[in-house]
Amino acid sequence: MVSLILTCAGQGKRTGFDENKLLKLINGKSVIDTAFDAFTNSGLIDEFIITANKYDYDFLTKKFKGRANVVLGGETRTLSIKSALALVKGDIVLIHDGARPFVSKEVILDCIQTVKKFGSGIASIPTPETIATAINGEILSATKENLYTVQTPQGFFTKDIKKAYDKLVTFDYPDDSSIYKEFIGIPHLSKGDPKNKKLTFKEDFKLETRVGTGFDCHKLVENRRLVLGGVVIPHDKGLLGHSDADVLIHAIMDALLSSVGLKDIGYYFSDKDPKFKDIDSTILLKEVLKMVDEKGYKVDNLSAVIMAEKPKLLKHIDSIKENLAKLLNIEVDKIGLTATTLEGLGFVGREEGICVKADLLVTSK
Repeated sequence: MVSLILTCAGQGKRTGFDENKLLKLINGKSVIDTAFDAFTNSGLIDEFIITANKYDYDFLTKKFKGRANVVLGGETRTLSIKSALALVKGDIVLIHDGARPFVSKEVILDCIQTVKKFGSGIASIPTPETIATAINGEILSATKENLYTVQTPQGFFTKDIKKAYDKLVTFDYPDDSSIYKEFIGIPHLSKGDPKNKKLTFKEDFKLETRVGTGFDCHKLVENRRLVLGGVVIPHDKGLLGHSDADVLIHAIMDALLSSVGLKDIGYYFSDKDPKFKDIDSTILLKEVLKMVDEKGYKVDNLSAVIMAEKPKLLKHIDSIKENLAKLLNIEVDKIGLTATTLEGLGFVGREEGICVKADLLVTSK
């Protein structure tokens, strides 16, 4: 039986995030979920134990109910592991940093096999750079021979690592291999992976970017207000639609929905539903933004072109951009908005309607 201790009791202060870095989304999924799923999907783990800090303990206990035991961690990583080891039932235990979400099945398997053969398995990769020892800015020695970057998982026979932890007097070791070496024996390297990187600093969290495209057209008719981007534009005609027919907002909404893989606005805001009759489209936009937020994304920038023969929109562009910036919660200079005629061609050229094409980027939060 193989057990896993997933260390999640830190707060990741070096990232500068307000929340635990393991709860941040990366590629649309939290770091802790990505790490946990990597071990679950490997099919190699029989028991899961997660260490948690006092701020996240209740949340993680509820989140992983029925899937893992969650134990309250201590002030140091060493103390957190010591508490978790008390729950381990497997003959072999792997200890893995929750901040290394991209661990592969190959790395996990090799760690287990190395433990079975040598008593310990410490995921490591050869150091590609020359490493220097220096004092006061002066290099004393430099080499890259026989140097390795130590990763996790680090695996052991449970009885051995428990024995080592029971002998501890101080509780601030850099990792578990150091403890094993001091009290049990020489730890043995297992296969690591450059992709098995620890997310430590803010720049380690590469934001995922997605593209969304939206397009909409509405007919111009008399006795209707013309609304574009939530701004009322003086004109003798307005756009026909079930809502206020803000063609610019509608194109932006469809672009947002498409960027996160959702259906179009007609699916969520049917023109057959009386509650949307003459509704302000900015209200609908706010609902769409909530959907995007729930998917773990936010708007990065917007580019849109309004196709209209009349009215001339140049003097209204700035006010529309300012309003859209407030609605989308982005800076005005992240909005590109242009207006063009179709030189008298087609129904737009005949002043029968207005069309908008909108493209935007969203990034993971």
